[in-house]
Amino acid sequence: MVNKSKIIEKLTLISGSENVLTEPEDMISLSYDGTPLYEMLPLCAISPQTVEQISQILKAAHELEFKVVPRGTGTGLSGGAIPVANSVIVMMHHWDKIIEIDEKNLTVTVQPGVITQDLHTAVEACGLFYPPDPGSMKICTIGGNVAENSGGLRGLKYGVTSSYVMGLQAVLPEGSIVSFGNKCVKNVSGINMKDIFVGSEGILGIITEIVLKLIPKPQDQKTMLAFFNTIEDAGETVSAIIAEKIIPCTLEFLDQTTIKCVEDFAKIGLPIEYEALLLIEVDGPSIIVEDEAARIIDICKKHGAQNVEFARNSEEAEKLKTARRAAFTALARVKPTTILEDATVPRDKVAPMLRQIQIIAKKYNLLFGTFGHAGDGNLHPTCLTDERLTDEMERVELAFEEIFKVALEMGGTLTGEHGIGVAKKKFLAKFEMPANLQLMKKIKTTLDPNNILNPGKVFDL
Repeated sequence: MVNKSKIIEKLTLISGSENVLTEPEDMISLSYDGTPLYEMLPLCAISPQTVEQISQILKAAHELEFKVVPRGTGTGLSGGAIPVANSVIVMMHHWDKIIEIDEKNLTVTVQPGVITQDLHTAVEACGLFYPPDPGSMKICTIGGNVAENSGGLRGLKYGVTSSYVMGLQAVLPEGSIVSFGNKCVKNVSGINMKDIFVGSEGILGIITEIVLKLIPKPQDQKTMLAFFNTIEDAGETVSAIIAEKIIPCTLEFLDQTTIKCVEDFAKIGLPIEYEALLLIEVDGPSIIVEDEAARIIDICKKHGAQNVEFARNSEEAEKLKTARRAAFTALARVKPTTILEDATVPRDKVAPMLRQIQIIAKKYNLLFGTFGHAGDGNLHPTCLTDERLTDEMERVELAFEEIFKVALEMGGTLTGEHGIGVAKKKFLAKFEMPANLQLMKKIKTTLDPNNILNPGKVFDL
């Protein structure tokens, strides 16, 4: 049995009483993240001010036998930041300094609490570009992006967070401070340890500093929306664009349910009679952008696009992109509970996967809206439901299990960017190769033999 008063006393000695939260209202606000259906009250929360204090907190966890859950802004969609029994939340959102933008080495060094949108704004002011753009970029943190290996709308052309992490500093579960990687593009000095922490969901260490790669800001961009009568036409268009050796920076999909919800929410003039739309954006040198945009419009029309809207300026481009960025918010207004997943399939399986999601939703008498990154096969089947309806929630669970099974049968994955957390833990245990899962557990137990840091996430020990 942990001694809460002793834990609070110890944490107060480490960081000061002004940095330790114990009030019930604070604990309630930290009891959940962006994931529906999961919540738990922590013992307390602490805002460490230095790396050394984080080290002391983790050492205290071993001494007083409490668990530690790191947290940014709590936007995660798999339950990675949700407290566990007898846990202390280590809040990192105030670690929000952009330490250095190095234009000569094309890097930026940041603390983990930097908001992703703020990083974009800062580097773009220098004519530079950090491509990863998760849907929650206005409020999520870079540390959370690294922990989840977040993607975004530009993943098709530019990749995901792991493509840009050059180095990081972290505090391991037993309290030691480590640093892997640096500003060098090439570094093969031993095992590439930094990549073990990217996508580790906070179970291997608390990240305290990150070095990210930057690239020059693209000269120009063109944005368009294409509307289709069928999901199949939209899916074939995606494959046709890539087959023409055109790699858009954005190639997104919305189904009819999502289109209707977005239009009802954002009032941007979307026609709601179509079964699917594609948001497409190309970027690069102006001459290439103009050529690729024209070719894409031709491809869309050849593959059944009934209407193509073309942004004439940056304001119109932002309006068109609102259709995609507002998708989750718009869907969440429909019913009390919104459950969003991110099953991923090979690009040529997007259309059949989308159709299967519709079939599964009908089979279980559920309302689904689906949107996602069609260009890289990362789809977001989203169930609009009510957690108070026990029978319906049982059907929701069965539906998602079937969706994951179909995705895996098509050569896909359980999750493309949201992570496993607690929400998909049982599915990982069911569908992952036992040898793979055992290796993950060996890494965890080697670094954290007492299971102090973010236990119960990804897998159970």
